[in-house]
Amino acid sequence: MGTVYTEITLKNAVDVTNSRTGIIKEQEIRRTTVKAMADTGAITLVIYDELRRQLGLEVLGERQVTLGNNMKEIVHVAAPVEVQWKDRKMTCQPLVVSGKGEVLLGAIPLEDMDLMVDPVHQEVTGIHGDTMLSRI
Repeated sequence: MGTVYTEITLKNAVDVTNSRTGIIKEQEIRRTTVKAMADTGAITLVIYDELRRQLGLEVLGERQVTLGNNMKEIVHVAAPVEVQWKDRKMTCQPLVVSGKGEVLLGAIPLEDMDLMVDPVHQEVTGIHGDTMLSRI
C-alpha cells in the first residue's frame, strides 16, 4: 500500500468553545487546512511545532514516543484541537514534533470519525459510506 494523504481542517478547540459561548466571533477561531498523511501506525494526530504556534495551542506536557524507525523521542502534548474531515469532526490533544514535517492523521482520529484508508483507491473514506457510525 502506498502513502495516502487527505485534507483536514484543524481548529483551536478552545477558540471553538469561546466562539460558541460568544466570547469571540466565529471568524476569530484560529484554523488551518493541511494535507495530512493517513497513518494507521500512528496513535493520534501528530503536528509540528510551527503549526502548534500558528493555531495558538498551549503546550500541556511531554510524552516519550517511539518513532517509525524505533528511535525514542520526547515530544510535546498540545491543548486540544478540533479535527475536521469533510463533515466529520473530533477533538484530540495532538502530539507535537519539532521542526517542520508532515501532519499525521493517526488511528484514534480516523476511528473516531469512522474513517479508514482504502488501499485500492489510495484514499481516506468512511467505513460505513457517507453515514458516520460511532461505537460505544
